[in-house]
Amino acid sequence: MIKVVILGTGNIAKHLYDAFLGNGTINIEQVVGRSSKALVYFKKSTPVSKDYKSIKDADIFIIAVSDDSIQAVSKILTGKAGLIVHTSGSVSVKALAPNKNVGVFYPLQTFSMNRPINFKAVPVCLEADKKKNLQLLRKLAESISDNVHLLSSTQRKHIHLAAVFANNFTNHMYHLAHKICEENKVSFDILKPLILETADKIVHLTPYTVQTGPARRKDTKTMQSQLEQLTNQWHKKIYEDVSSSILSTYERDHQN
Repeated sequence: MIKVVILGTGNIAKHLYDAFLGNGTINIEQVVGRSSKALVYFKKSTPVSKDYKSIKDADIFIIAVSDDSIQAVSKILTGKAGLIVHTSGSVSVKALAPNKNVGVFYPLQTFSMNRPINFKAVPVCLEADKKKNLQLLRKLAESISDNVHLLSSTQRKHIHLAAVFANNFTNHMYHLAHKICEENKVSFDILKPLILETADKIVHLTPYTVQTGPARRKDTKTMQSQLEQLTNQWHKKIYEDVSSSILSTYERDHQN
């Protein structure tokens, strides 16, 4: 049985808690957080505390807080005998110093508080300072996920950057598309089959090969017309910059 303490009460903490709960190889010893309201979710099945000075002993301490708070929480754990890990994609394992047994347990997924997720399909990226610690982390990860990867801090930072482009920036584009639909009294639902088809295509093909649209075709007349439709200067700049990037990417094709 792996004894775990979760420090934090946000989206990642909640989803890890849900994945660990009822797992035959994991016992959640405690959830620690500063918000009484947020701790209500956990207290039905697990001891909780607002006091970071009363943290129970465990095999693994999972710091699931904002990137800016990782070092501060890590220092509170100085002297604990267990393995101390954080869940960030962009923070180095060195942020957990001066603790001796440290690692990273990074679930590569977008988490929303009230949306259930199948953790078995979530890629979990691991890193640890010692072989025995990596073995323990791997045992924990494989108990909840079928998609476990060993990555260095440098690799993880690059993957996190790629995820920002693939997920965060893409979702912002959906938001802008949603606004255009709303402003013109058209339901955003009309775009959903297109969004799903694009997502499905890159499961089977590379993004490079499935690119379509005016910039891909170098259809300057359509691009100019669409720029004139946009009244928000930020939106115009996004359209221009992304179109320029696509034009540059396929420049050789346009020359042939």
